[in-house]
Amino acid sequence: MAWFKRTDKGIKTSTQEKKDTPDGLWFKTPQGNIIHTRELKNNAFVCPDDDYHVKIGSKEYFELLFDDNQFEELDANVKSGDPLNFYDTKSYKSRIADTIKKTELNDAVRTAVGKMNKIDLVVACMDFNFIGGSMGSVVGEKIARAIDHSLKYNIPFLMISKSGGARMMEAGFSLMQMAKTSAKLALLDKAGIPYISLLTDPTTGGVTASYAMLGDFNIAEPGSLIGFAGPRVIRETIGKDLPKGFQSAEFVLEHGFLDFIIDRRQLKNRLTILLNLLKN
Repeated sequence: MAWFKRTDKGIKTSTQEKKDTPDGLWFKTPQGNIIHTRELKNNAFVCPDDDYHVKIGSKEYFELLFDDNQFEELDANVKSGDPLNFYDTKSYKSRIADTIKKTELNDAVRTAVGKMNKIDLVVACMDFNFIGGSMGSVVGEKIARAIDHSLKYNIPFLMISKSGGARMMEAGFSLMQMAKTSAKLALLDKAGIPYISLLTDPTTGGVTASYAMLGDFNIAEPGSLIGFAGPRVIRETIGKDLPKGFQSAEFVLEHGFLDFIIDRRQLKNRLTILLNLLKN
């Protein structure tokens, strides 16, 4: 006779009592590696098995960069208007209101000042979840005001770009932000205040064509998509196949448009070293 004998046969748990695995408990990278989200967060949202950099927003970048996550947010309550009374599948006002409710963000960029390894730093960080990180009048205005804060207090400025480009719902008002932010950055240069531009996945369109590529140092995260127009548009325009890895951070670095690529886990310390070198 077997040493073990089941007395109750079958699974007794009713369907109503069964517990599902909570959503978002695990993350699967494009290469198929699976990691627990807690471990992912503790590793700066980089998968340790394949070094895949998960897309994150301003909340996570501020936690990574600012000492003890202590910072003062600048112009937190600025929101977009509707200068053109724009309407596509729904009104622009409704789209803005719905996106604010969904993301708990007021627009596609957050700006803040705090200390990074005891160094004063102003950071402007874009959020792709807010209408594709598109650059509208609020984005340009908040970046311009953040630069003004750097100028007033002589504090280095870090721009973290993540965007699909200009916001079509604001048309010319959006395009004007390219000139406005570029002019403000020229004042930073004139004052000798360091400006570091970090390009993350993706950085495209008018953002790439303006402030994202105007840093004293232009750096990027591994594997980031960096370009102006999309690969399909370029392929159709020139009528040729594009090179392997085209518009990746590594391709852009190889062709001289980046200073270096930085692993997110090393970002805070590398930025600290860089700012100390610029200060001396």
